[in-house]
Amino acid sequence: MTPENMKKVVDLCNQVSNITYENLTKIIRLEQTGSATGARKLDDSDQNDIDSWMGGGTCFSMTWHMYQALTDMGFKPRLVMGHKRKERNIHCALILPDPDTTLFAQPSYLLDPGYLIFDPLLMPLPQPFGTGEAFFPLSPNCVRLVRPTLESMELWTGGAGAPMKLRFEYPVEGVSVDEFKHHWNESFYREMMTYPVLNRLDREKGIQYYYQKGNLVVRNATGSKMTKIDPADRVQTLSDIFKLSPDIIEQALTILEKKH
Repeated sequence: MTPENMKKVVDLCNQVSNITYENLTKIIRLEQTGSATGARKLDDSDQNDIDSWMGGGTCFSMTWHMYQALTDMGFKPRLVMGHKRKERNIHCALILPDPDTTLFAQPSYLLDPGYLIFDPLLMPLPQPFGTGEAFFPLSPNCVRLVRPTLESMELWTGGAGAPMKLRFEYPVEGVSVDEFKHHWNESFYREMMTYPVLNRLDREKGIQYYYQKGNLVVRNATGSKMTKIDPADRVQTLSDIFKLSPDIIEQALTILEKKH
């Protein structure tokens, strides 16, 4: 890829890296509209510039935003779905073919903002065409891409001496926009929408903050630490760490408490 095109991709990744992964605005919009289709159409990634997003976004929001932005730049990204063991289509990402080469085995990059990977990762080719895997020493979570076949790829991550774990398997061919939006709609009714999930990466410090079901995990290059957040301090603490409005956090938590 030419330096000029790579700079465009990296600039977009850097912009998206400031967004918090969160399902709170998703919970609020589903409550407001009563349907996944209505909630999805209200999503900031479908109508607003990134600087005016209501809060953050999930993998679908961030992936869709990058898909539109890259398409507008003249690239031809592919929407791909991620599978995890028996769970199908629970994650999504982008594959970006290199537009500056016409080789038979066209180099391509994985862009996975929903998993807080904000670097374009050059995809390996399977054997015998290539090495079959590639390692990226990102911080605090290193990444390994494994390519068993031309049709599939695996995402493995690990950190601080912990063993690498298989996170997702991606069919490389990708899906259509309509199929992507179908899986996006279905995501509004998954189990993870019954509790708050927040995830943010401080790339400068190499620190990841992850909150789920009352527990906050802080991970850096030396390891991770989990603490319980007192309910009385929850709104302000989450607002400070994840850079979200206290009103959004409180509104989403109120909706969830009504359902339990």
